[in-house]
Amino acid sequence: MLEGLEIKWLMSFKAVYESLSFKLAAEKLHVPSSNVSRHVALLEAHLNVRLLQRTTRKMHPTVAGTMLYESLTPNLVAIEGALIEASFGSDTVKGHLSVVMPDLPFMAGIVAEFAALHPQIQLSCDTQLNPKEGLVDGIDVVISFSRGKLQDSGWVAKELLRWRSCVVVSPQLLGSDEPQLTLSEILKKPCITTHSVLQGKPWRFKNNIQLNVQSRFKVNSGHMAKAAAIKGIGFALLPLHACESELESGQLVKVTLDQEPEDLVLNAFYAGRKHLPAKIKHFVEFLQTEIAKLE
Repeated sequence: MLEGLEIKWLMSFKAVYESLSFKLAAEKLHVPSSNVSRHVALLEAHLNVRLLQRTTRKMHPTVAGTMLYESLTPNLVAIEGALIEASFGSDTVKGHLSVVMPDLPFMAGIVAEFAALHPQIQLSCDTQLNPKEGLVDGIDVVISFSRGKLQDSGWVAKELLRWRSCVVVSPQLLGSDEPQLTLSEILKKPCITTHSVLQGKPWRFKNNIQLNVQSRFKVNSGHMAKAAAIKGIGFALLPLHACESELESGQLVKVTLDQEPEDLVLNAFYAGRKHLPAKIKHFVEFLQTEIAKLE
């Protein structure tokens, strides 16, 4: 039964079974959908049994397909683990590297430089500010922002860059008041918050303090938050470097508070593994080294 059977047929079947779509399976495997369809057809012909019932509208596994999947999956995972273990004998940076990251101008050149230095890497980069948890399955590295203590997600976090933050406001919104407030006073002021970045969390301050500020203006962009603050829409919590010129010109005023805002941190997250693949190890180390040169 094993004679003539190819493991790529089994991998394609597993991917189709899990997604119930040749297209989605092909995207996951990074191969043409026609290849996936052919692999499943060859596997069914080899076993002489229908594994997946498909129509023009939907697909569902047969009893035989479910039995094969349930028996097959642990073995494929074990095989993949064995291959990964064997590959650690080499420190060659190669293979497919899947990354999710914000669309930051300074990061573009760094990622491109890494790909140029390692021609055996096939890099897929999806630019998102707020990657959803269900969308990071199969991703090697997720780069995202955080403030304050990180939640335990099972991922390893490596800090790439840290920015001091401050609360700012336009002179017209501040009026004749002194730019010195307590956190309880900030709660009574109109503020600008994120829509979903940082999971839409409240403003965070040192000593693990969270502030659920009032907001009618929620955005996923520091540039938009700063523009809104300049227009007097609300107080904004921004990285200090991002509003230095506006503070110098008087378009914005820095507010002194009785607690210091948490820093904005850019982290690289990857799955905690006993042995880290060379492609991930070298990529994260390269990011840290190159970003350190920018500071």
